[in-house]
Amino acid sequence: MPLRDDFLWGAATSAHQTEGNNTNSDWWDYEQRGIVPERSGDAADSYHRYIEDMELLADAGLNAYRFSIEWARIEPERGHFSASALAHYRRMIDTARLFQLEPVVTLHHFTSPRWFSRAGGWRHPQALDRFSRYVERVTAILGDVGWVCTINEPNIAALGHRFFELAAEPGGAAAGIAQGRLVPDDEIGDLLVRAHRRAVAILRAETSAKIGWTVAQQAFEATPGNEDAFARANYTWEDRYTEGAQGDDFLGVQSYTSQPVGADGPIPHPPHPDNTLTGWAYRPDALGIALRRAWDTSGGLPLLVTENGIATNDDARRIDYTTAALTHMEAAVAEGVDVRGYLHWSALDNFEWGHWAPRFGLIAVDRNTFARTPKPSLAWLGAVAKNNGL
Repeated sequence: MPLRDDFLWGAATSAHQTEGNNTNSDWWDYEQRGIVPERSGDAADSYHRYIEDMELLADAGLNAYRFSIEWARIEPERGHFSASALAHYRRMIDTARLFQLEPVVTLHHFTSPRWFSRAGGWRHPQALDRFSRYVERVTAILGDVGWVCTINEPNIAALGHRFFELAAEPGGAAAGIAQGRLVPDDEIGDLLVRAHRRAVAILRAETSAKIGWTVAQQAFEATPGNEDAFARANYTWEDRYTEGAQGDDFLGVQSYTSQPVGADGPIPHPPHPDNTLTGWAYRPDALGIALRRAWDTSGGLPLLVTENGIATNDDARRIDYTTAALTHMEAAVAEGVDVRGYLHWSALDNFEWGHWAPRFGLIAVDRNTFARTPKPSLAWLGAVAKNNGL
């Protein structure tokens, strides 16, 4: 079965990882306090260079670009909304249109305003009202946007929320990781589902966009005799969030690797020469596993691959990985899974949440001059896009 004629082929970024100097966000705060090992600083300076970034993607032959709006820039202080920040992101939408790139806009990609998180984050009694108020303001610039993701990877956001709570305790974060307690927090997960549903209602009333959210698909595999643990892991890490997508226009699938599940839960990736720069197993087949499971557990929602890629310094390996991943995606489509697009992670080498070493980008960025250098993988993916498939 061929891919749809309107299939989206593109690449993805997030604001905090590329823009630079996101000084009012909670992640900037964590970086300055040394909770994470490295700082984002100027990042890739995409706040000022987004036109060049989009032009490179369009020139290669891609037709879509996923980027995020930074809540901490829109509402740097509680109740204070920045008209200039809203205008900036509207210019990004218009620029994408200028380059004939379909903008896929994410409203929350891991970072929140510093004031929001310092007050307790999603556990604050008014958290859902505060997020909803932000979404209401942002709808003013989203009227003609075709695709909106409310929250990126809420399952990982629920895990991160717990991590930073533990980090506030002496030795807490390290102890939590060592004891295997670092899993998505159930309470936060349920709150994020409620936040998503409220955002969907607001966006449906004010825009004509297709609306969904993105889930980090784990592509778990059961080990013999551990089927119950496998089911529990899937609910904790995925199913709560695919169930929370019921009634949406699409579900964003984000896939990188796969893990077996033992009696005590997911088994960490052991050291292996083929592991990526993030320490993950080299599993391009995970995308096929993730798409089929997302299709089944969501009740047949249209799917959009909103992230898929590999952390490597070897661009030929990036092409090999992506070729294999797309082969598995096309096989799922041939089986009847409704996939609407593929957005590679990432457009740029960027700040990978506390680390600079993992390189996911189709475009290299000099951290001193910010010069962009397209890698062969960008032209390769552009050729696949022009062909509408492998």
